[in-house]
Amino acid sequence: MTFVVPPGVYAPQDDTALLAGSLQDEVLPPRAQVLDVGTGTGALALAAALRGAQVTAVDISRRAVWTARLNATLAGKRVRVLRGDLTAPVAGRTFDLIVTNPPYVPSPAVAQPRRGPARAWEGGSDGRLILDRICAEAPPLLRQGGVLLVVHSALSGEARTLERLRSAGLRAMVTERRFVTFGPVLRSRRSWLRHMGLLGPDGDKEELVVIRAERPQ
Repeated sequence: MTFVVPPGVYAPQDDTALLAGSLQDEVLPPRAQVLDVGTGTGALALAAALRGAQVTAVDISRRAVWTARLNATLAGKRVRVLRGDLTAPVAGRTFDLIVTNPPYVPSPAVAQPRRGPARAWEGGSDGRLILDRICAEAPPLLRQGGVLLVVHSALSGEARTLERLRSAGLRAMVTERRFVTFGPVLRSRRSWLRHMGLLGPDGDKEELVVIRAERPQ
């Protein structure tokens, strides 16, 4: 699909494509309730809507919310797009599937930016500023048999994600891996990543992982 991507909104990239492939592999019940957290352009929300799911998408960025609504209209698909902080706009609801491509890039800055395009990828000093919140907030929103799909960099600690999701009562495992060449953000941080022990001396590729976590029936 072709998406409108205005300045300041995260464009679909390798992580989006990897997660979209995992979404396509999921068996969804009829009229499945799907949540896309941090929707950006709405690419993942639309991938679910094309499968006949009833989709809710959330983003904290006003521009992303507008963009996702526009892309859904252009695709002729109904997606409910809400503005808010992670899962706050859907408190009290439950879903068959939750997908999320959160900010996960480790950064010399401890806090996430309050505005601007970098808010879509900056994950704090260990890349887990938003990831840990998702591990805490998403499990209670899953129905029995519901599935959470999350993509992030192995630099951000896949073992910690698995541990937190399992502690929340989910069956969690890495289901996809893909190495991709560093983009401009990680290229600019090579020295810092090496200093932090996150990258070897010859590292120039990032390993992306998709983690699937299911609530037992």
